[in-house]
Amino acid sequence: MNTTPLDTAPGTPLAAPALSEVPARLGRFVLRMFRPQIYVTYGVLWTLALEGGAERLAAPAGHWTPSWATAVRAASVVLALLFVRMADEQKDLEYDRRHHPDRPLVTGAITVAELRGAMALITVLVAALNLLVSASSVLLILLALGYTLFLAALERRFPRLVDNQVAGLLVSYPVQLLLSVYLCVSLVTGGAVHADGRLVALLAVFACVFLQFEFARKTEWRPDPQARLYSQVFGPRGSAAISLGLATGAVLLAPALLGRSGLWPAAALLFPVLGAWRFLLRRRPSGLALPAMGFVLFFNLLCFYGSTAIAIGR
Repeated sequence: MNTTPLDTAPGTPLAAPALSEVPARLGRFVLRMFRPQIYVTYGVLWTLALEGGAERLAAPAGHWTPSWATAVRAASVVLALLFVRMADEQKDLEYDRRHHPDRPLVTGAITVAELRGAMALITVLVAALNLLVSASSVLLILLALGYTLFLAALERRFPRLVDNQVAGLLVSYPVQLLLSVYLCVSLVTGGAVHADGRLVALLAVFACVFLQFEFARKTEWRPDPQARLYSQVFGPRGSAAISLGLATGAVLLAPALLGRSGLWPAAALLFPVLGAWRFLLRRRPSGLALPAMGFVLFFNLLCFYGSTAIAIGR
């Protein structure tokens, strides 16, 4: 991670902030760069949807309900996402100095030391929480956090990874994958489900859900040499088609795995279809990102809904 002193950046205060100010500074950072209404909602729904899907695979005739261990896993995923966001803020500092001079780390609204202290606290907290579930849960969640730090070191060692969108995706996506694996392994070691090949297929469903958003948010009509866009690699139409194809793959795999409860998430396909129509036919400059976010949220919500005892038409 970048260790360049922040007082060399314009607008950075020369004096270190008082210790009593750190919680408020971290709070403002979280509210701006880790908007709870988006990230917390996503982390909780992701946990509920994947856990509900895994439980449905284990007991197709049953009706799953969350437990205290579900709350631990959801909190761990949200905290891990915050950890990743804090790491990314440090990793992208030089880029942000050139292209996003209003970012908190650039302006001095937060410091590297404060972010690293918060990351250390998150590490201790998620380890302690997962001790309540299983030792394997502790190892897997720490592996996800550790890979985040490894990725930062890897990108420093091989800076071309940052500029190559496809290579960058291949090395950065495992963070998300490890969190999904953590959820599955935690369920298996907790005795809630049995490990088999269907869990791998379920991981593929959630990989498609996330990756369709990843492609959508970095697809635009206009070329921008300074931006990191998939549309500059595959073309705007090709990148949009990949995003729509990934969303379609998710809604086709879900009912094949989960039966009738997997039909509910298929309704979420309306969002990427609408996005593709706006982007490809109406040629809206950035018409994919918001519908793709809607797909992620509603797919997870409907997957969770279809796995609970309140599902309609069971």
